[in-house]
Amino acid sequence: MAATGEETATTAAPSPQASDDPRHPEPPERDAPPETTEPKPRGPAMFRSLAVRNYRLFAAGQLVSNTGTWMQRIAQDWLVLQLSGGSGMALGLTTALQFLPMLLFGLWGGTLVDRLAKRRLLIITQSLMGVLALLLGVLVIAGAAQVWHVYVFAFALGIVTVVDNPARQTFVVEMVGQRDLSNAIALNSAGFQMGRVAGPAVAGLLIAAIGSGPVFLLNALSFVAVLAALGLMRPRELRITEPAPRSKGQTLEGLRYVASRPDLVLLLLMTGLVQMFGANLQNQIALMTNNVFRAGADAFGFAAAAIAVGSLLGALYSARREQPRLRLVFAGAFVMGFLQAASAFSPGYVTFVVALVPMGIAYLTFHTTMNAVFQLSVDPQMRGRVMSMYMLFFLGMAPVGAPVVGFLADTFGPRLSLAVGGAVPAAATLLVGALLCRRFGVRLRLTPLRRPFVRVSQDTKTQPA
Repeated sequence: MAATGEETATTAAPSPQASDDPRHPEPPERDAPPETTEPKPRGPAMFRSLAVRNYRLFAAGQLVSNTGTWMQRIAQDWLVLQLSGGSGMALGLTTALQFLPMLLFGLWGGTLVDRLAKRRLLIITQSLMGVLALLLGVLVIAGAAQVWHVYVFAFALGIVTVVDNPARQTFVVEMVGQRDLSNAIALNSAGFQMGRVAGPAVAGLLIAAIGSGPVFLLNALSFVAVLAALGLMRPRELRITEPAPRSKGQTLEGLRYVASRPDLVLLLLMTGLVQMFGANLQNQIALMTNNVFRAGADAFGFAAAAIAVGSLLGALYSARREQPRLRLVFAGAFVMGFLQAASAFSPGYVTFVVALVPMGIAYLTFHTTMNAVFQLSVDPQMRGRVMSMYMLFFLGMAPVGAPVVGFLADTFGPRLSLAVGGAVPAAATLLVGALLCRRFGVRLRLTPLRRPFVRVSQDTKTQPA
């Protein structure tokens, strides 16, 4: 794209884009090259990726599996509380053990994904996850399960996730191509949120009726849907990325690649700060509901459902976008942080819950768009390593932020904790946005009376070659 230095209403806000020389990244928000050889799928814009047969199979399998996964999360937490006599420490340790492998081995997992065929890799990882759920379910039904068993299974599941997570993220582009990647990621998030709504409700009824053991078996059965979907795919229709040749130092090569892209470094920093507090919003909701509004468990459930509904709407909104725009990343993160800080001053429970719906919309807009931006802006042979680093910041900062949120709430009260938790992401968004605009010579002008509301111009002197 030739820079003209003129102000235009259609120019997008910056998004990182790969260039031949990694020391000189392309200016942000440049769209990926059009794939002229593939026919454009027919159907409503929001669900256009479902016109691709392979992705349609994948999405159906994931919807079943996501519901089973959320069922197992509830059953696992309940099992730990039963086996430990209601110990919150045991519950926290279980969660930490499940996230620990991502922190320790996440970058290695991305290297492995870049080397191997992703569809075959997913068949292996999904099979292992199903086996783990099956074995834990058998232990529980046999009455032999102990707390340390759950610890072991949680850590083992975390080990498999190290490879499964970047493999699933990067396999999407092989199914739908670059043009519909943003839409497919958004639909994946919508399916995840549907499982998040249905899974806990179904699990609660089943645990009360038949116990937690059968719930693990049902989750194991749900992986059959994923494996069937992967097996029924037509490999010739996949846009398979050429595997990276095996060589020494590939993990460090991925680190150097990201370090050579200041735009990616800044976006990772922003992701980490947003996740440190945004990913712990569930805890903040519990503290506000119980400690501030003095409401019961049913009120907490309703508030949790409100944020889940907002997240689902945000995912569907993102699915309507043709291409990821970095302006949506910044808008989503800032609005989420602003609403979170503002909700801390809610005069009552109802106004607090009402604020949670747009908060969920903003957060999912940020998440799905940022995911697509990262995948489309890097060398395909580096995609696994870059996405593993992105998931490291996206998932790994939540355990870091949890004790910070708890300390602030215990010391200064839930309202201040919630306000700080929103102010930090909002401030980080403004700072990173200003640094990116300065680096690429981008100038913004607000036009609130006509669309687009933000107009972008770029100084040709600062555009990299």
